[in-house]
Amino acid sequence: MNKYDLIIIGSGPGGYVAAIRAAQLGLKVAIIEKENLGGICLNWGCIPTKALLKSAQVFNYLNHAKEYGIEISTIKTNFTAVINRSRNIAESMSKGVQFLMKKNNIDIIYGYGKALPGKRVEVTLNEGGIKIYKSNFILLATGGRAKQLSALPIDGKKIIDYRGALALSTLPKTMVIVGAGAIGVEFAYFYQSMGAQVTLIEFFDTILPSEDKEVGKTLEKIYSKNGMQILTSSRVLQSKRENGKVQLLVNSKDGEKIIEADIVLSATGVVANIENIGIELCGIQKENDKIKVNEFYQTNVDGIYAIGDIVKGPALAHVASAEGIIAAEHLAGYQPQALDYSNIPGCTYCSPEVASVGITEQKAKEQGLEILVGKFPFSASGKAKAAGKTDGFVKLIIDKKYGEILGAHFIGENVTEMIAEIIVARKLETTAMQIVQSIHPHPTMSEAIMEAAAAAYGEAIHL
Repeated sequence: MNKYDLIIIGSGPGGYVAAIRAAQLGLKVAIIEKENLGGICLNWGCIPTKALLKSAQVFNYLNHAKEYGIEISTIKTNFTAVINRSRNIAESMSKGVQFLMKKNNIDIIYGYGKALPGKRVEVTLNEGGIKIYKSNFILLATGGRAKQLSALPIDGKKIIDYRGALALSTLPKTMVIVGAGAIGVEFAYFYQSMGAQVTLIEFFDTILPSEDKEVGKTLEKIYSKNGMQILTSSRVLQSKRENGKVQLLVNSKDGEKIIEADIVLSATGVVANIENIGIELCGIQKENDKIKVNEFYQTNVDGIYAIGDIVKGPALAHVASAEGIIAAEHLAGYQPQALDYSNIPGCTYCSPEVASVGITEQKAKEQGLEILVGKFPFSASGKAKAAGKTDGFVKLIIDKKYGEILGAHFIGENVTEMIAEIIVARKLETTAMQIVQSIHPHPTMSEAIMEAAAAAYGEAIHL
């Protein structure tokens, strides 16, 4: 029986990062993966979708080249090449994780892992057969999968999930996307930009419903202006195949209607992969379809930890990575600081991009907090004007008495690169006025953060 200090089931951004950190701390580590190293994020999520979005952005730039004084006579897309580029990048990144495993002397076991009582792991090997491994610690990092609606069963052909959306062989003429969270609006931007007629359906009253309402409404206007059909406060009641297309019966605020499309993408969220990984066998406690853990990701069973999409918290790659590091350090005998879930950035990579942290203006008012709201539009930014990207704004929610930054909500070009300033500021308990007093380089998009903070105090210069 092979013996390890730590066995990790799942090699996504939680699992492989935890493996590296544990190896850095001197532990003998093995990681079990049933498909490709890097998990969903690297192979079928974060990385390949960003490759698709970059192709869409380049195509949009070329279509507006004349606005920049450049004339191009013929512009066309090769959809197959766009998809292949995305898949090649994902494959390259997976090989990069494989290199990191080798560099850190981490054993890779390809197969389906299941925790057993007595700190053992059973692996049904991809190459055939079953092996049992023993470990001082086991870390469950099995991630999530696309949620399925009963009214919208995924068949992988006409009704697809994010995996299918990343690997379509041809561009559909019409597409309906059900769910306007981060996944939905990213794919909506990509397929609309490529030339499909996209209809976006959202149950709540605005797209990106977890974001500040003003952000969601702004993105909705931009998408609508570009020809996208958007139905909010709507839900799918029924779906059926008819003459090679999908017909959806949708209940909207205008009543019931039939919507037809070549392809329907279900983007209604993710569910945790907690089936058949040994939870019941080991007596691991669950809470609301997730594994119950403490602040260091220990389950109720000695020696077994869990992180990522299978535990409570945002289902985000960077959250899983942070949790993995904390779990690895804790099981190695160190005393890591618990993760502050109130300071987690959320990013959506549509165009314009969306980024946020902390509470929204609506939430602050619901909590009865006395706040200042500072907002600076990119239409007043010199850098945004020069780039031809003036959509959007920076919005800060500030505690009136102490100047604490309670929330930040950005929509605009490259704002996912800007939100880290607020994350660090909140971590260091920096006040909004200290941001005003910190010189930002000119011209930059990031000046908008300083200007928004100044606007909250009536001191904005360029408004």
